[in-house]
Amino acid sequence: MNLKGQVAIITGGAQGIGRAIAHLLAQDGAQLVISDVNLEQARKTAEELSSSESKCIAVQANVVDGKQVAEMADRAVKEFGRIDILINNAGITRDGLLLRMKEEDWDLVMNVNLKGAFHCTKSVLPVMTKQRRGRIVSMASVVGVMGNAGQCNYAASKAALIGLTKSVAREYAGRGITANAVAPGFIDTAMTRSLSAEVRETLMKQIPLGRLGTPEDVAAAVRFLVSDEAAYITGQVIHVNGGMLMP
Repeated sequence: MNLKGQVAIITGGAQGIGRAIAHLLAQDGAQLVISDVNLEQARKTAEELSSSESKCIAVQANVVDGKQVAEMADRAVKEFGRIDILINNAGITRDGLLLRMKEEDWDLVMNVNLKGAFHCTKSVLPVMTKQRRGRIVSMASVVGVMGNAGQCNYAASKAALIGLTKSVAREYAGRGITANAVAPGFIDTAMTRSLSAEVRETLMKQIPLGRLGTPEDVAAAVRFLVSDEAAYITGQVIHVNGGMLMP
């Protein structure tokens, strides 16, 4: 897929799923803004992915802070002159049963996962509407559709993110902007690798394909949604879960 000349912002892009997305988009020739709260790791990722075909820069931004997000978008325009793609990937978990969940853990997860996407989307829309073209992809989750015990805050934030995505899709379709979500299932990341063998085995029994997903599985779906091949797809949720949920 040819993304040469296009500019993509990837939040939480320094590692994990965000880094896998950055890797694929760089392969396709996109110019990248790797945004993360960890500037050192973002710089390392940007250096690793930079090439003659894809220039990558690192920006430190906490997506909860609207001012930092606005500065991130301004930096992208100053560096590259445009913004074609936004990947709302930054997210966190603070798991716990509802009766034991602290209010600050509820607020933090909602602020990063939902308010962060609001800030980032709002920051790129003026540029995209002027261009009359843009691709916005937000990282939802299987638990935002099916729910999950011990993750009321996370599930609520991801369900709300789906609603935000569909509303943006309706508001800005007339400006040539698409908005979609990708909902990963259980992905083989640092978080799932820390689980016990017994828990991992229980998880895999719920997955018809019989394995955890990889960051590259998720990145491939994102890569498609930002391409010209997906120009007529908007307001959709693409599930990448090995058949665990078939809505």
